Amino acid sequence: MARDYAKQRKPATRRPRASTRKSKPSSTAAKAHWRWYGTGLFSGVFLSFLLYLGTLPPSQDPAQMAVQSEAKPAASEPPKPRFDFYTLLPEQTIDVEMDPGETAASPRTRSSEYYLLQAGSFKQREDADRRRAQLLLLGLDPKIEETNGDNGRWYRVYLGPFQSRSKLNKARGLTAAQDIDTLLLKRSKI
Repeated sequence: MARDYAKQRKPATRRPRASTRKSKPSSTAAKAHWRWYGTGLFSGVFLSFLLYLGTLPPSQDPAQMAVQSEAKPAASEPPKPRFDFYTLLPEQTIDVEMDPGETAASPRTRSSEYYLLQAGSFKQREDADRRRAQLLLLGLDPKIEETNGDNGRWYRVYLGPFQSRSKLNKARGLTAAQDIDTLLLKRSKI
């Protein structure tokens, strides 16, 4: 007998839906993870302990410790420092060969000379005034001097005169900190 397959309906079978929730791992899988974690942790602690034991100094027998404890009180007192310079310095002398004429001439040359710092040389008066303002802000006392020469008129900014090297070095340090180049000039009093 012939069958008509087109008209025949098959009963619909339902497929189960895929769950959107994440399934919990089975308890045996979670236990296995914790076992591996615990094993690694224990191994790390054990190896660290073995490494610590390897770095300890070797132990000594009680007989050696007793001998060392007897020797320590005598060696524990540090030697007292000796200060020989109290006796050595007064005994030393320094021989300096100097002509009497040199000692008399040096104070006169020092008093007749003084030092200046040239903080710039400019063609324009405005540039010299600008440099002077920078130096005034640093707490210095600059002066502008106008000179005429073969190459035209120049405005030079001077600091000083300085009577001592310490004041000169202080001014030079202040200008160097502000990236201002200076030129040391030695002049004699007239």
